[in-house]
Amino acid sequence: MSFLELDRVGKQFGQTVAVEEFSLAVNKGEFISFLGPSGCGKTTTLQMIAGFLDPSRGAIRLEGRDLLAIHPAKRGLGIVFQSYALFPHMTAAENVSFGLEMRNIARAEREARVRAALGMVGLSGFEDRHPRRMSGGQQQRVALARALVIRPSVLLLDEPLSNLDARLREDMQIELREIQRNLGTTTILVTHDQIEAMSLSDRIVLMSNGRVEQIGTPQDTYEHPASAFVAQFLGKTNECAATIDRTASPAKLVAGSWTAPAPPGISGDVTISVRPERISFGETGLAGRIASSIFQGNQWLFQCETECGPAIVIRQNDGQPLPAQGTTVHLAWRLRDTSVRSRGGRA
Repeated sequence: MSFLELDRVGKQFGQTVAVEEFSLAVNKGEFISFLGPSGCGKTTTLQMIAGFLDPSRGAIRLEGRDLLAIHPAKRGLGIVFQSYALFPHMTAAENVSFGLEMRNIARAEREARVRAALGMVGLSGFEDRHPRRMSGGQQQRVALARALVIRPSVLLLDEPLSNLDARLREDMQIELREIQRNLGTTTILVTHDQIEAMSLSDRIVLMSNGRVEQIGTPQDTYEHPASAFVAQFLGKTNECAATIDRTASPAKLVAGSWTAPAPPGISGDVTISVRPERISFGETGLAGRIASSIFQGNQWLFQCETECGPAIVIRQNDGQPLPAQGTTVHLAWRLRDTSVRSRGGRA
């Protein structure tokens, strides 16, 4: 039995469908990210789990129990909001202690758990500090400690790092994942940041227009996108019209001057996609020309004009010679690095 299960959950506001047929089985201790653009339904889904919104249809179960029949305050869920929602008149310790007080935890135990929670997020010694005297990262840690101190069955995170600067956000991603792994808390994160989702998650639920596009590990969703939307949303990708020639022996997948053995189970006109970092410059392959080259420190980004249209190539800055702007090149990549789908269809 799954620890947390969403079974064909849907939410409708009047005639507008916000979430449609959302099904997901979450294992205990798993870190799941709901990823997608604004308005795709990810926050609405999180709010239905939390109890802030009632589903229009479907079921949500936690350890086999009907979660929808339980009052939100009694679901035992920890929640961290984008705004942190700290009480400004309370100290860090008082903010963290609040949920324990509402649960009538004895004072001695409450104080011990608050000290432990603040220590876990690196805020020992900040017990008496008010939020207005804390940085954004420190406030985020207080909000996380407040959510974890109640020992939640599920931790819900609604874009909790989006207000932090890039460097601090990266540091907090590492800390958050380490804390989650140490505690083994089942966690669901809502984010629109692809790197954040791939860095933190055991699995990603990628959403678009209220529907689930793909569920999988970060590597699987990146390497094997199920649709054009997934391929374009998760990082950069190159797409090219191609044809599978079954009259050849053996059958070939053809995109301009690039060819490879045809994959089984698909024929006719197809669309292929390949990630920029999987393309190299070779003696044979898709003919093109370097339109521009951009130095990015650890890598070079090349914009190319090819027989199949514009393409991006990313090569590591490893000291090896690379083609200059205006150079005629051939782009080469392996079939295993290529996603193939019927024209307009799924992989």
